[in-house]
Amino acid sequence: MAADSYADVPGSLSGSLSGSFSGLVERSAAAYASSVPEHPADDGFFGPGSVTWRLTTDLSGPISGLRSLMIQALHPLAMAGVDQHSDWRSDPVGRLAATGSYTTTVSVGDKATAERVSARVRRIHEHVRGVDAVTGRPYAAGDPALLLWVHAALVDSTIVAAQLFGTPLSAADADRYVAEMVAAAELVGVPAAMVPDSAAALDRYLESVRPELRCTPAARESMAYLLDPPGLDPDVAEIWQDIRAGTIAALPGWARDMYGYEMPEPLTGARRTEIRQALGVLDAVFLGEPGVLEARQRLTLRMRAVRAT
Repeated sequence: MAADSYADVPGSLSGSLSGSFSGLVERSAAAYASSVPEHPADDGFFGPGSVTWRLTTDLSGPISGLRSLMIQALHPLAMAGVDQHSDWRSDPVGRLAATGSYTTTVSVGDKATAERVSARVRRIHEHVRGVDAVTGRPYAAGDPALLLWVHAALVDSTIVAAQLFGTPLSAADADRYVAEMVAAAELVGVPAAMVPDSAAALDRYLESVRPELRCTPAARESMAYLLDPPGLDPDVAEIWQDIRAGTIAALPGWARDMYGYEMPEPLTGARRTEIRQALGVLDAVFLGEPGVLEARQRLTLRMRAVRAT
């Protein structure tokens, strides 16, 4: 459901979910390591002093990613595009890795590379069209209104997840992050004038779209699959239960109601610590994959250099 979640291969893959999540960490790590440039031509659209860069290394990333997918899926037209045109059902790990690679490249890559991958996504979107079987409405993946929904869900989820399970943003930094991310929306084809540029504007936008939302069978099925994925490596499967719980707890109440989830256990200080510890363990596993630690160090060094000036 993120900007490049539509597959290169057309055609519907509705039906039983057959893909395995085996190799999730390994493939996601490889995509991440290859997306952080070793010798960037410039500082990209945000730069090492940005809130965007800071959030790329926040431990809450897995929960923000899952939460954003769950929010995005509640727009029936966005979900129909994924359901009818995406190969994620047969290769969910590949699609998640590709989405992660895209967001990392746009966030910390140089401008030319970010523009190149965004242009590729826009070309894919040109061919993703159809009719939603649930509402009977036509959709086009390149529709700025749909792209804006995807964008807003990601930005909002990043802020909420950091607040609950990572390093919370101040009100000023939350506004700054939302404003920074206008550039990311423009890269995939959303006019800047349409994009919320403050946390308050983002909240108003999300509230305005709520009447259009519904939990379609495809949304319910696919999100249940993400929260309880088959084939996870044994050392990740146990950690995933805490991440699943954190994701459901991070959802707004109206979204939990749409999916039919019960009210989660209270997010006490002890429970938040447990979930943060699970995220820390997952991050340690991630950093142990080839090239990831080096990529993280490159970003950290560039951010420290900016703070030192």
